[in-house]
Amino acid sequence: MATDYYAVLGVQRDASQDEIKKAFRRLARELHPDVNPDPKTQERFKEINTAYEVLSDPQKKQMYDLGGDPTGGAGRGGGFGGGFGNFSDIMDAFFGAASQRGPRSRTRRGQDAMIRLDIELDEAAFGTTKDIQVDTAVVCTTCSGEGAAPGTSAQTCDMCRGRGEVSQVTRSFLGQVMTSRPCPQCQGFGTVVPTPCPECAGDGRVRSRRNLTVKIPAGVDNGTRIQLAGEGEVGPGGGPAGDLYVEIHEVPHPVFQRRGDDLHCTVTIPMTAAALGTKVPLETLDGLEEVDIRPGTQSGQSIPLHQRGVTHLRGGGRGDLIVHVEVQTPNKLDPEQEELLRRLAKLRGEERPTGQFQPGQQGLFSRLKDAFNGR
Repeated sequence: MATDYYAVLGVQRDASQDEIKKAFRRLARELHPDVNPDPKTQERFKEINTAYEVLSDPQKKQMYDLGGDPTGGAGRGGGFGGGFGNFSDIMDAFFGAASQRGPRSRTRRGQDAMIRLDIELDEAAFGTTKDIQVDTAVVCTTCSGEGAAPGTSAQTCDMCRGRGEVSQVTRSFLGQVMTSRPCPQCQGFGTVVPTPCPECAGDGRVRSRRNLTVKIPAGVDNGTRIQLAGEGEVGPGGGPAGDLYVEIHEVPHPVFQRRGDDLHCTVTIPMTAAALGTKVPLETLDGLEEVDIRPGTQSGQSIPLHQRGVTHLRGGGRGDLIVHVEVQTPNKLDPEQEELLRRLAKLRGEERPTGQFQPGQQGLFSRLKDAFNGR
């Protein structure tokens, strides 16, 4: 008695190819020997494979519908001997649809490139424009990126006939299996270049030095990267260029130290100036200014100059310039100076100062000890 292949797959006789394929994949996932090793299940698996082999092939399906035997007598238990389509569909049932394969394109996107750019503090604070030189791959002008010598062109590979891959049939526990690998003659491109371009050796690109202009925005800091789209390496085969990244390195300033968008500096003044007050000239990023030292200024005191720092990279305004005061005590006095200071100390009642001691000013090790002891 002839096997009803439609009943084996559980589909109607007027089922479409998509319905037949879906039914086969569903059953293959349930009955595959790796999932269900029961001998009866393996026989059932062979049945659905034979049924799908017939119904998925238009010619075999037509022969079967007319009452013929498209399996050549294999019938039940025909296994995988019929063809390669079933194995592919079994793999699709477990791992999803197979990816579309074919020849690789010789044209690919180029890599990104990065260079380091040194700038001064004032350039980082206010922004600037810089001219730079970069050495990158560019399109070969001799072959226009094709890779073939002038007057020649790429030819279809005679080994894979343009498919970019070659196939090999092997046997496995599932039957005959067809595997594919990149063509060794054309490396998967599907074409070969008999006469490469003498300028680029067939790569479609050459290295060249170029001049570029980079706009540096105000407020950049060490490590800031500026992206120049399409200014990186041209890809093989004259493919689109990658991006160029310019990494900012701020040269240390002789006076100012940058902390975020604020600038810091230290001014050293004699004790007389700290006591009497004075004005100290300071060359800021905005020009020459005077720092007002008020009478009685103590060592370690800070004087802020608002809006004299670095421009905020995002948002308006600027940071501050913080001037730290250091009062210098003279370590050498001549007799006249010493006499004057003694007279001043006598007038102020400071000939024998007792000093003022306050608790809480602990050293580093004392603070660490207290922390470990839970104080």
